[in-house]
Amino acid sequence: MQQLGFDLWVISSNGAITRSLAGETFHRDLLPAETCRRLCASMQGFRGNTVLTFDRETKGAIVLEHMNELSTNIQRWLEKNLQFIDFVIPIEDSLTRDPVQAMFCGSIPRMQEALATLAASNLDEDITVLRTEYEARDLSMVDVLNQGCSKGHALERWAGHRGIPREEVMAIGDNYNDIEMLAFAGVPFIMGNAVEELRREGWTVTLPNDQNGVAAAIAQVLG
Repeated sequence: MQQLGFDLWVISSNGAITRSLAGETFHRDLLPAETCRRLCASMQGFRGNTVLTFDRETKGAIVLEHMNELSTNIQRWLEKNLQFIDFVIPIEDSLTRDPVQAMFCGSIPRMQEALATLAASNLDEDITVLRTEYEARDLSMVDVLNQGCSKGHALERWAGHRGIPREEVMAIGDNYNDIEMLAFAGVPFIMGNAVEELRREGWTVTLPNDQNGVAAAIAQVLG
């Protein structure tokens, strides 16, 4: 993108932050600290699966109590980012500012339990719950964000700011947390390795991620 000279902006953290590559912030939709405290209290049984993220580029950007219960895949990711990780017990003590989001990570059955606990927490009016699943790896991540926060809402906000009609917006996704984004885009594609639920929406399917699916989708649109 830099080589092409594009003005590159990134929508990250499931739509919570929209920021330019140069560091200019367009929008932040953070999870209120008090809501996160209530969330942590409701999810007591999932302390070992809990990760909080904060909008900073120093130690403390990622906070957890310990890594003992996290899956091997996410544990490797955490080990590569140790310079940004702070271990805080109890994790609520880290909530001196609003976090970007809370994440619960583990096996798919374990995260199905987490989703059921969240559904019974009476927090549905204050939070957005998004899930990502990789069945082949038995890995699931449940992201909890501020109410109304999603990739779709962030993309709609950014497109409106730039004066780009949705008919000219292209989106490519592969998982449950991409649904709102794909629904907004006028030109939606799903990867060949996308979860089954996305396939039922009738969106155009490109090649899998290990066969240059993004490049194939772009070539089809520009063709």
